Amino acid sequence: MKSELPRRPIVILISGRGSNMRALIEQSRRPGSAYSVCRVFSDRPDAAGLEIAGNLGIPAQALAAAEGTDRSAYDRALAAAIGECSPSLIVLAGFMRILSAQFVTDFAGKILNIHPSLLPKFPGLHTHRRALEAHEPEHGATVHFVTERLDGGPPVIQARVAVSADDDEASLAARVQAQEHRIYPLAVRWFCEGRLRYGDGHAWLDGRLLREPVLFTGAEP
Repeated sequence: MKSELPRRPIVILISGRGSNMRALIEQSRRPGSAYSVCRVFSDRPDAAGLEIAGNLGIPAQALAAAEGTDRSAYDRALAAAIGECSPSLIVLAGFMRILSAQFVTDFAGKILNIHPSLLPKFPGLHTHRRALEAHEPEHGATVHFVTERLDGGPPVIQARVAVSADDDEASLAARVQAQEHRIYPLAVRWFCEGRLRYGDGHAWLDGRLLREPVLFTGAEP
């Protein structure tokens, strides 16, 4: 009988309620999962996701920036805390702080983020509102590697949803988020299985350069 490979440890960073965090934790507990969540960190002590993680049995810790602490000092403290876990991957799940260039360099190729738009469209905030204002026929989410450029790292996988005439921000966000919960655990699994990697400024899947992100259709590539 073929034995299971060891699960690779990941760390999740959150700032809010952590819905993607929950999806990642739940997927990690399925038979044959390639990863385990070893710790959750939040930059906000009042983040609802901290309690959720704790209730799910995952060690969770707030690491808030003291008043007057600059970004580089905070990131050094965050990097030290993460380093104690020796994770294979850092997963940003609604983490709202912009990471310093040094932090990104220190963990180059080992940080994934999910963004609620079809990048390169609508980097930054308020993506659902902007998609509606632009009368986009479709919207969605993108998993990408993190680089120094905000929401500009190489994309890995996208999920798309049609925009309805009666959509508002809340209804559109709900449908996008449902897709996020499907594609983020998939991308993390690919990385932890050794199928996905970052190299030469690009994302690679199964040894193939991803010139465009994988389009999620419901069937696993």
